[in-house]
Amino acid sequence: MRLLTVFSICAVLLLSSCASVRVASDYDKEANFNKYTSFAFFKPGIDKAEINDLDKKRILRAIEANLLAKGFVKSETPTVLVSIFTKTRQNINIYQNNWSWGYGWGWNPWYWNAPMGPYNNTSTTTEGSLYIDLIDAEHKELVWQGIGTASLSQDVERKQERINEIVHAILEKYPPGKKN
Repeated sequence: MRLLTVFSICAVLLLSSCASVRVASDYDKEANFNKYTSFAFFKPGIDKAEINDLDKKRILRAIEANLLAKGFVKSETPTVLVSIFTKTRQNINIYQNNWSWGYGWGWNPWYWNAPMGPYNNTSTTTEGSLYIDLIDAEHKELVWQGIGTASLSQDVERKQERINEIVHAILEKYPPGKKN
């Protein structure tokens, strides 16, 4: 029973840690963010992102939906260009379990709680960072950058949902100075 309780607590902590997105942003303090009302994707920057085309499409759809919800308009003559950059890394977690099981008094009193371990459990997770850059279209200067880091889902059905969560968390920081 005790093992089941500990396992349940570990599972809840693992699942809740997977759900979080760590977000940061940086911006040009002299930029007038009120003038940015239209956007287009910056193809040369997006082409450099080292992810597959399916995930690029998922990310771009999520960015587009979030910017449209913020009042932006997609345009051929935009005021801001949107670019992305990605990084991934593998996290390897090793958990050592030194618990042991004994034989009990009914078997042999000298082997009570005889060690049967340690047991090691290893898990691997992929953590990705998504950088969203907003570039002033007129001056070709970076004016805002948002970064989101989170564990990634390998489940195809869950990928778009997870990408939407990450992009939404990043773009909550835009425009700078807005109260969340």
